Amino acid sequence: MNIDIFGSLPLIVIWLALGAVGIAIQAFVRNNTRLIFGYYMATLAGTAALAVITAGHKALAFNGMITVGGFANYFDVLFCGAGIMAMMAARPYLQRENAELDEFYTLLVSSVSGMMFMAHANNLLVLFVGIELMSISFYVMAGFLRTNIRSIEAGLKYFLLGAFASGFLVYGMALIYGATGSLQFDVIAKNIHDGAVNFPMLLAIGAVLLAVALGFKVAAFPFHQWAPDVYEGAPSVVTAFMSTAGKSAAFAAFITVFSALMPHGAALTPKLQNMLAVVSAITMLIGNITAISQTNVKRMLAYSSVAHAGYLLMGIVANSADGYFAIVFYVTSYVFMQLGAFVVVGILERGNEQHLQISDYAGLAKREPVLAFAMAVFMFALAGIPPLAGFFGKYLLFVSAIDAGYLWLTLVAVLASVVSAYFYLGLIVKMYFSEPQGSHEPTRTGLAGITVVVTAAASIALGFFTTQLLSIYRSWIGL
Repeated sequence: MNIDIFGSLPLIVIWLALGAVGIAIQAFVRNNTRLIFGYYMATLAGTAALAVITAGHKALAFNGMITVGGFANYFDVLFCGAGIMAMMAARPYLQRENAELDEFYTLLVSSVSGMMFMAHANNLLVLFVGIELMSISFYVMAGFLRTNIRSIEAGLKYFLLGAFASGFLVYGMALIYGATGSLQFDVIAKNIHDGAVNFPMLLAIGAVLLAVALGFKVAAFPFHQWAPDVYEGAPSVVTAFMSTAGKSAAFAAFITVFSALMPHGAALTPKLQNMLAVVSAITMLIGNITAISQTNVKRMLAYSSVAHAGYLLMGIVANSADGYFAIVFYVTSYVFMQLGAFVVVGILERGNEQHLQISDYAGLAKREPVLAFAMAVFMFALAGIPPLAGFFGKYLLFVSAIDAGYLWLTLVAVLASVVSAYFYLGLIVKMYFSEPQGSHEPTRTGLAGITVVVTAAASIALGFFTTQLLSIYRSWIGL
């Protein structure tokens, strides 16, 4: 068996740190959240460093079941970075809610390990293990505030609908295996390209079922209904993490799975592209139009997240290296933009009631000028206002869709972006041009302030270094 210890070091280290050392520490050192917090922060930082070191070692390992280096390692760094930022934001939030337990940090790192498996997968079974590991961690984290009925409801809804989506995933995998005779992505792609498919109809049905399962994970239409309720009810720091890193992991899987299912020249490819194009268009429109009517900030950002899944699907529809590079750049930008916005909501949130309505942000610039400025940066970036990261991410996706012959989809995306400006800029107007209502306690950010500063700075900087980042992607990832 080809194991490739060196290339697999990021996966091996996070699993040993999580499954062996981490659980042992919690067994012998009780109720020391500071130690657990520091240990898992070091684990994520060390894993990210190993991913950078081994990035140039591109190969298949464990008999071709996982890929190492390049594309997967880039996402390892992104997931670990998002995990570190989420942990820094979570500590003061959980302390304020009297809910800081060791298990939260274990679950967060467990979800990161699942995301890494999804990015490294070259086999449908490995992909399934990664998705379930990430999802189960998210189910528990969504319901982590056990005395809060909304949190419990969010966890239960996410679990029930997630289990339903897993059924589509497994059934789709079985049909693809029956049609192509393999679970390996590279073998599946070769068999489809060469026309060596035993049952073409089974392949088509299996591909649609996989699209349904992954569509649920990214909250694409019509599988987006869970997102607003779960995002609203879950702790804000959990929503911040699972709506960004979780979506990024799902799109990493989308790229690897559908690049195998849609090889150029195959008869099924244009049909799948057209199907995904329709889903992309409706997702963008539904997400942005519904977000306009929301009065709750978390629900508004949830429907915004739905719309961004539609934008990202344009890169899958393009089915080209440029489309995939655009997805990688956009999910990188999206992690900073969306995570930062939810962290600001979490900082301002009090008792899971205050500062959840858009009206609560009236006059925020006078009371909390730094937080208001950061929130304005995130809103401008999410709206795609130049020169911030969101603008260039959308531009790259639009160009890739046009190059693939989907001009109509790009026109829909532009229209949807114009619609989104209404609610993004509306929040900014509320913060800067409305008078504060009532009295407000001084806000303490703690470690969450570091996350806000880093995410705001990255949302600005990524827009100025887009060309350099694309060069890095081509040399490092090499899709």
